[in-house]
Amino acid sequence: MGPNRKLDVPVYDLSAVRGIWEVRVKKYRTRQKKEQERVENSALARIDQQWQYRIYCKSMKAKELQQLHHYLERSLLTEPAPSGGHLDRTTGTTDVQQEDPRVQQDEDHPDRKDLIFRLEGDRWLDFPRELQWTTYLQEWHVRRTRIRQLPDFLAQFTQLTVLEIPRNLIADLPPQIGKLSALHRLNISYNRLSRVPPELGDCEQLERLELAGNLSLSELPFELSGLKQLVHLDISENRFASIPICALRMSRLQLLDLSNNQLSDLPQDMDRLQQLSTLFVHQNSLSYLPVCLANISSLRMVVASGDGLTSVPTRLCNDPEIKFIRLYDNPEKRRRKKEEEEKKKKEKRRRWREQEVKDGSEKEFMEAYISTLKDRDTVPFSTTKVSISCLL
Repeated sequence: MGPNRKLDVPVYDLSAVRGIWEVRVKKYRTRQKKEQERVENSALARIDQQWQYRIYCKSMKAKELQQLHHYLERSLLTEPAPSGGHLDRTTGTTDVQQEDPRVQQDEDHPDRKDLIFRLEGDRWLDFPRELQWTTYLQEWHVRRTRIRQLPDFLAQFTQLTVLEIPRNLIADLPPQIGKLSALHRLNISYNRLSRVPPELGDCEQLERLELAGNLSLSELPFELSGLKQLVHLDISENRFASIPICALRMSRLQLLDLSNNQLSDLPQDMDRLQQLSTLFVHQNSLSYLPVCLANISSLRMVVASGDGLTSVPTRLCNDPEIKFIRLYDNPEKRRRKKEEEEKKKKEKRRRWREQEVKDGSEKEFMEAYISTLKDRDTVPFSTTKVSISCLL
């Protein structure tokens, strides 16, 4: 190579290259999503469901089959059947002489036509098989069972608006949760979640999300930023070390419960939540509250732990429209708390083996106490929590 030979070296803008690939990936995912929707809306899915139903019916006795048909006929009625049907929880058969307590009309709102599925009791290890034929249901209420996962036919319940499944043993939310486009309320508190699928961000109508009291939940996917209708977010009693970025992009959020986590500070841009009215940050390791909280004009209540809190914005203390509540632990309880923290580290694996699940009793007490303060004209500057135990 001669000494005067020149080489042309191309120089690329990495951000431009990344932008091109992001656009390509987005288009590819969009095509995948459209293709999946086309397959789901095609006749093949309905034909497959019909054949599965026929196979299931072949395994039943004539009497059971007749009762099951009666049980499913209500999906074609505008009014609930007068005689109803009761699915026996031990034998799996149907008694047409009683009203079904699991699939029923909402008695408090008789004008509503939506049907409700209810399931409760530790004898339940899985969802009943016949549930897959009742895709017209709009509410599920399943609690205090030993169920570990949601059914694989969940995506068929596109009319579902309420999914209440607290206090079970559910360890994972399937990606199919994103197919529930009509979902308004999701409560999966006091289970065993360690992660939340990004597909949950596709439930754009979601208004209330409760994830309290899971064993090892420490982050939320960025895709949940798409939940622009969300007004209530409860992620208390978990292991969050910081506020999820997606939470700061939920522009309509009115209540944010971050209590009983591992927070050491709050972000300086929390004033992005301009509709926030209630903030719970007690039982964390906060030493100060950011000044940006004073910029949230809609803020009406802040609850924080007084222990270790050294800096608070002046407006929170002096504004009569804001109820600022400090909770203090008594010294004896603080000492016990340190001892308990040491024991928790040793007993963590044992709790998992014994399948212990938090019961949320302390959280329920705090909610009841704070609700009484909302109706008062004045609130105490500080409150000391006292634990009372009784030996019978």
